[in-house]
This record gives sequence, C-alpha cells and structure tokens, in this order.
Amino acid sequence: MSENPAVLSADQWAYLRRHRVARLATVDRKGVPSLVPLCFADDGVAIYSALDAKPKRVAPTELKRVRNLRENPSAALLVDDYAEDWTQLGYLAIHGRASLLQPGTAEHAQAIALLREKYPQYDAMPIEDQPVIRIEPTSATSWGRFVS
Repeated sequence: MSENPAVLSADQWAYLRRHRVARLATVDRKGVPSLVPLCFADDGVAIYSALDAKPKRVAPTELKRVRNLRENPSAALLVDDYAEDWTQLGYLAIHGRASLLQPGTAEHAQAIALLREKYPQYDAMPIEDQPVIRIEPTSATSWGRFVS
C-alpha cells in the first residue's frame, strides 16, 4: 500500500480504516448538496465505493451521487465518533476529487477486491459489473480523539 502522506497522515489513514461507514457529500451543478452514507475501502491513495445492488429506486448509474459527481467532481467524506463522554469525540473530514472507474480496468478490479475484503456482503453482489466511485483526497481535517 503506497500511502499519500502529503494529504492524509498515517494516523488519519488508520482512523479511516477503523470505520465501516462514512458520509459522502456531493453537490449538483446548481450548488444543491446531497449527503448519503456509504461503505468504502482504500488503497492508501484513493477511497473507493461500490455502486451496489442494495434496493434503490433508479439504476446505479442514475443515483443522485453519481449524477452530481458527473456534474461536479468535488466531494467530501466524513467519518466520526460520537460518545456521551465528549472527551471521546472525533472526526476526519476529507475533501477530494471524484471520478467513476469503469469495469474492465485494473484499478476497478483492485477496488472491487478491496471492497469485498472489507465487506463480505459484497461477495453475493455483482458489483464488478458497475462503475466504482473513486475519491482522491486533496485535503483533510481531523479533530478530537481520532488517534487510537
């Protein structure tokens, strides 16, 4: 794994990897934000999310997040910890540039492997047939107890 220390520190990458879900923020061409939870995996350079087969009202490539990213590739990702003991609070906010990896590329296959390794539920889903969202971090901010 080749880490990108210029954007995320080793502690920030480790914090990200300890989490199973993040929130993805995208914006359409009119500036209207959209926020969704997502599963993700990373390779130390980029963060990947599958367009999976969980029930949706539209085809995966027509999801609002995908339409937004086609119009505006800027994205933000948030992972956080909440506890009633506020000394345990923490978050990592990542801003980046998003793109869609198409099936049949080496990076797409690597992303699918990473996602299936982290989430066994993907073994039963044909995620290799759909594009994968790729986010390359451009900046990151962390606060609180984000280091283990």
